[in-house]
Amino acid sequence: MRKLLSMVLLIVVALAVTFGWRWYSYVSNTDTPYDEVGIELNSRMPLPLRKWGCDKLHSTFGSVLPPYGCSIEDGKTWIE
Repeated sequence: MRKLLSMVLLIVVALAVTFGWRWYSYVSNTDTPYDEVGIELNSRMPLPLRKWGCDKLHSTFGSVLPPYGCSIEDGKTWIE
């Protein structure tokens, strides 16, 4: 039972690191704010992380339309 618990914990940590790395690479990229996987990961982050990610994207891509999860209801304005 202990070995199974260790294996499950290892898998959970590996997934968290993988998704966390993928999310961070999306919000810190300089190519495009419209990466589908990155948008989905960012939109599902807890509010403080999503806000930080959107702020980082806005500082890099402020002159383009915001991606899903980083705009107010009109879809054209970055969240503040």
